[in-house]
Amino acid sequence: MADDASTRRGYADAVVEAALALTPAHPRRPWLLGLSGLQGSGKSTLAAQIVAAATARGETALALSIDDFYFGRAHRRRLAGRVHPLLATRGVPGTHEIALVLATLDALAQASPARPACVPRFDKGRDTRVPPSRWRRMTRVPDLIVFEGWCVGVPPQSEAALRRAINALEREADRDARWRRYVNARLETDYVPLWRRLARLVTIEAPGFEVVARWRDEQERALRARAAPKAMSPAALERFLMHYERLSRHALATLPKRADLRIVLDPQRRVRRIVTR
Repeated sequence: MADDASTRRGYADAVVEAALALTPAHPRRPWLLGLSGLQGSGKSTLAAQIVAAATARGETALALSIDDFYFGRAHRRRLAGRVHPLLATRGVPGTHEIALVLATLDALAQASPARPACVPRFDKGRDTRVPPSRWRRMTRVPDLIVFEGWCVGVPPQSEAALRRAINALEREADRDARWRRYVNARLETDYVPLWRRLARLVTIEAPGFEVVARWRDEQERALRARAAPKAMSPAALERFLMHYERLSRHALATLPKRADLRIVLDPQRRVRRIVTR
């Protein structure tokens, strides 16, 4: 398969068109499109492309990231002290303020100049949420909301699956499975009701969890080259990704059967297949 710029652009256009084709002729507003993909898979880029294409055809469109709904570090420290130390690290279910996600979606569904909806933002450099005075304000109901995140649409695991530790982090820091059981419980109780609001689900499928470390390290190398204070070393990144490994592997196993549109990538993040259910 050719790997020139025109081919890549062609596949990018095809992916965006396939995602927009999931929208019916007269959808309820806002139409909520879920976009799921593991770290470094290109979710934010695709979400921006879908929004740009929808805007070009005259629609009001907005991208929301589940990352903007993380609890700040102070809240997570309290959670870590009360429940489990591993919850100090943002990422897994239980470290997002899902009540705020739902409230934001409700506000967007009623947005007007008299009642603008405010869209939260999270500052990953400071590891806390941006003050509400700096949140984006929407004064009309969007036609389309693209809601993206690494765990979007992922179902909870069975009790049997939770018993076995799958990496060194779980074996050393979660010997009694208390952390992973808490994460799974939050996924079932808080996140699944949010997933039910999705009108359609798009997944960007990595060829396996192992490639995520390389994709994510590409981002960290760029930060290290700029001497960014929050850049992670390869060893720190390896341990960080262990927090995500369990549900990332679970997503790869379960989402292909749940998704309305699958974008299948190769290890170089080239699109190999576009599969519509």
